[in-house]
Amino acid sequence: QVQLVESGGGLVQPGGSLSLSCAASGSIFGFYAMAWYRQAPGKQRELVASITRDPSISYLDSVKGRFTISRDNSKNTVYLQMNNLKPEDTAVYYCNAAPPSLRWGQGTQVTVSS
Repeated sequence: QVQLVESGGGLVQPGGSLSLSCAASGSIFGFYAMAWYRQAPGKQRELVASITRDPSISYLDSVKGRFTISRDNSKNTVYLQMNNLKPEDTAVYYCNAAPPSLRWGQGTQVTVSS
């Protein structure tokens, strides 16, 4: 089964930027939609952004205009560019198919704090 490895997280001040990557061990072309999810402490995992092969893109309302999702099927990688980060963006970020059908990776921690 395809394995997912997320990277690029870290500690950033409010207003800062981070660029996340999700490298898959196999082809993601077969997955019509790929997505980024996040889970904050004490909260359920939520869908942040998704991108289809077309590509058709959708975002969680709270990140629209700040986050950009993209995918490179030739590199089996999904990206999430995050700008103007806010403390409420603090969470562990994961990628997966949409709906999620792959084994979850370890995720990458994003902490937004001054």
